Amino acid sequence: MIALNEYFDGEVKSLAYENSGKSTVGVINPGTYEFGTSTHEVMSIIEGEMQVLLPQADSWKNFQAGEQFEVDANTSFKVQVAAPVAYHCKYGA
Repeated sequence: MIALNEYFDGEVKSLAYENSGKSTVGVINPGTYEFGTSTHEVMSIIEGEMQVLLPQADSWKNFQAGEQFEVDANTSFKVQVAAPVAYHCKYGA
């Protein structure tokens, strides 16, 4: 089953699916957003780049296509996007 998720008035959209666990593939339009987590997440950038402020971090870090970052469960992280970014997120990994 494939489910459509929309956040921030449609500025972030993803398709959720299950294979060897839950994953989403999506696109983030330009802007600044804060996401909360309920499980451990591994976010891989497919195309584009984003600035990320990870939990307990003092500064933003740049991630681009081919790179990934991890976020623990029950925290939040912020992203800044200047141009559309495609991503894959693996939950509970």
